[in-house]
Amino acid sequence: MNFQNATLPKGAKRVGQTPNMTEKTVVKGILKNHLAPKGKYALVVVEEGSLQFVWEDDKEHVLDADKAHPIVIEPERFHHVVITGPVLFRVEFYDIISENTAEKQEGDRPGEAFCECMN
Repeated sequence: MNFQNATLPKGAKRVGQTPNMTEKTVVKGILKNHLAPKGKYALVVVEEGSLQFVWEDDKEHVLDADKAHPIVIEPERFHHVVITGPVLFRVEFYDIISENTAEKQEGDRPGEAFCECMN
């Protein structure tokens, strides 16, 4: 297994989350190349089962996620999720004020619909 060894930056404040999703109810936009909401970090939290996560700029290093190993998603970095079997998960969104100065990319952002305080 290839787990990510990352944590949310200090001072992360949760500002929204998706509903829980399964392999049958997953928001289709996260299965293709997309970005997190503008200036936000995200956290893929798996409650049951497992899934895979791919950075578009590092496709050869697929990450695994399960209940003990969430995935931290950096702002403005393209990625997608791969459903590998039965799973129950959600995506949480976090604001880090000092990190919001990154250059903004153009692209699909399916998570914006679940963020409570978009600028």
